[in-house]
Amino acid sequence: MTLALTTAGESHGPALVAILTGLPAGLVLDRAAIDHDLHRRQQGYGRSARQRIEHDEVEVLGGLRHGRTLGTPLGLVVRNRDHDNWAWGMSPWPPDGEAHGKGTEPVTVARPGHADLAGALKYGLRDTRDALERASARHTAVTVAAGAVAKTLLAAIGVTVAGTVVEIGGETDEQAQREATDSARADRDTLGGIVEVSATGVPPGLGSYATRDDRLDARLAAALMGIQAVKAVELGAGAELARRRGSDAHDEIVPGLRRTTNRAGGVEGGVSNGEPVVVRAAMKPLPTLMRPLGTVDLASGERAQALVERSDVAAVEALAVVAEAAVAWELARAAREKFGGDSLDDFVAAHRAYLERIPWRPH
Repeated sequence: MTLALTTAGESHGPALVAILTGLPAGLVLDRAAIDHDLHRRQQGYGRSARQRIEHDEVEVLGGLRHGRTLGTPLGLVVRNRDHDNWAWGMSPWPPDGEAHGKGTEPVTVARPGHADLAGALKYGLRDTRDALERASARHTAVTVAAGAVAKTLLAAIGVTVAGTVVEIGGETDEQAQREATDSARADRDTLGGIVEVSATGVPPGLGSYATRDDRLDARLAAALMGIQAVKAVELGAGAELARRRGSDAHDEIVPGLRRTTNRAGGVEGGVSNGEPVVVRAAMKPLPTLMRPLGTVDLASGERAQALVERSDVAAVEALAVVAEAAVAWELARAAREKFGGDSLDDFVAAHRAYLERIPWRPH
């Protein structure tokens, strides 16, 4: 038994869609909690005007009755309100009438740092909008909704997941981060940063060292690297461990099978070890710039300036929410593989029986 997530949708298309499979029956979902996470994703100093257009709310098309999962695929939808301005340009079917609104002209100028050029070459596209619409970070809205469902499932076995900002533009103090953002905005530039996600109550035994694909650390790294603009991931002390001696790098075990440190970030040998799972993700500065970089027009082959579109100055606070959702989803997937069960009661009972077998208790 495992969880699976399939998504569809484009940035300015009608909606974003997620199909979640593998959920047990009987899980009570809170629509307000899901919408709250969607709202959190849109917040943050330095966000663009689009966040004032979109008021993300979740819709459920199947798999839920009266707030309880049915054990069947759960269909989630997050509408793109801005689609009204792109109805002709992003129509799923050949549009009727005269071209109007946004997205009516083909995009042939590839933007550095985006999927425009790679997507055009890979898929043989003449209009890079066919690539950039799906590659857009707008897609993360529906994955945050799925992550909210995963957090609800994890809460049933006492696991909590929270994401926070570590730094923005190299600054760790909140006021300094805002000043750095204001400075970048004045220069028509952008910033990146680092976020941290911590999961507490994770029992030992999630993941496996049996195969590379089952390793929990590898799965968490892939989940975070799959988020737009993320360029590096580390667990626990991460890269800092490479600069230490072994005697100062590992977590000694004390009676009660606990650790006095958590440099491993809660994962050893690809398996959770009972300590908090701690991971960080580093986000590059956003590549859509109001002061565009040089590029090439794919139609003419001549030098050009990248397109200037609405953009955030920084979206690190949003990344903390998206990363939280990604980690929650991967931990929930590992928990489903470990404890199974067609109903929530079965899932919780298997978790309880496992804890009775091993000499470990949550902090």
